[in-house]
Parts: sequence; structure tokens; C-alpha cells
Amino acid sequence: MALAELGVVVLDCPDPDALAGFYCEVLGGTVERDETGDWLDLALPGGQALAFQRAEGYIAPRRPGAGSDGQQFHLDLTVADLDAAHEGVLKLGATLLDAGEPGRSWRVYADPAGHPFCLCAC
Repeated sequence: MALAELGVVVLDCPDPDALAGFYCEVLGGTVERDETGDWLDLALPGGQALAFQRAEGYIAPRRPGAGSDGQQFHLDLTVADLDAAHEGVLKLGATLLDAGEPGRSWRVYADPAGHPFCLCAC
């Protein structure tokens, strides 16, 4: 028996509204704001959720890297068309970090706040 269940993944960022908007465009769903604007939830199709929390003095993680500012986690996002998704996330403000060898089934990006994520062909 599990001791707990995962509630939500929370991303610290300097601008929760902007980052929630980015992921809403990428993943779909509905952004739900609290009264302060320092916390936003993105309710995703299928029942999952991401949350975004304002963090004063936020410093984006490095990838790859170790130590206090190295990559601490990343999101794997499954896509049907890797090339189309690549173009789409770049237009939304993502940065390509690692395209890999030609034919590789995944690519690494940073979202507008610097969090790493991968687009993975299904």
C-alpha cells in the first residue's frame, strides 16, 4: 500500500502566468488562477495537472549539470509528430538544448523560464 499519491508537479518560475500560458498552449487544458497570482494550476485533459509558483530570485537550472543549479528534473512530453511539435514549441518561446543525432526519437528543450523538457515521439 502506498503512503501517498502524487498531487501535482509544481514548477517555480518568475512569472506563473506566462509559464502556465506556455504549457497550456503545448499541452492544452485550463489555467486556474488563485487570488494572488503567485500560484496557477493547469488542469490537463485526462485529469493530470501542473502548477506554477512565483519564486522571487528564480535561477533557471543548467542542463546537463550537477550541483545546486544543475538539472533537478525534467518533463517528458509525448508527441505524434516530433518535427511539428518542435516547430510549435519554438514558436511559443522554447529553446532547443539538444537535437541529438538525426533520427533520434527525442529532443531536449528549455521552457521560457529555463526548465528542461523533452519532446518524445510515440
